[in-house]
Amino acid sequence: MTIKAIMVDVDGVLIVHPDQRGWTVNLERDLGIPSTQLQSAFFEQHWDDVVHGRAPLRERLTPVLQEHWPEIRCDALIDYWFTNDAHLNHALLAELVSIRNEGTEVHLATVQEHERARYIWDALGLRTRFDGLHYAAELGCSKPAAAFYKSIEARTGFRPNDLFLIDDKLANVQGAIERGWRSALWTGDVTLRSLIAQQE
Repeated sequence: MTIKAIMVDVDGVLIVHPDQRGWTVNLERDLGIPSTQLQSAFFEQHWDDVVHGRAPLRERLTPVLQEHWPEIRCDALIDYWFTNDAHLNHALLAELVSIRNEGTEVHLATVQEHERARYIWDALGLRTRFDGLHYAAELGCSKPAAAFYKSIEARTGFRPNDLFLIDDKLANVQGAIERGWRSALWTGDVTLRSLIAQQE
């Protein structure tokens, strides 16, 4: 059974921050915002709505900043976030480009809100290297819900067993397999081609 399209997770797979604490590691030093406070004031209270497309990022982030860090503009924090969370895995990207050139489609399947999805697609230049972008805010659901995988099938026209997902979260891998996809946990320890060979 031939894999017709590879679905690639973004954070932890295609984008991997050099520090395991991620883009907020120096946030307090650089902008004066403690990462734990941003987590509790914004992400814990608003992220579910934002990442599933029920509310715009700036609509929820701006009042949080005005209340807690009024000296920080929303644009400044978003720019800091996106640029510090853009460490591409160039080895994997090169493999994906090579595989795509051989005729297999490659897509991004990721849990993102609208603005960062556009940043990844356009500012990081991935639009020219991938055949499609499928993300939570646009689909209204996220991995590992079956609806996420089903929505991608509907958008692409591929059958479940045509698709192969690589993801760094076991729950997402298991969700894909339960839907009928092929999938493998990405650890960064082996090449993509070796993971594909295990599926054939």
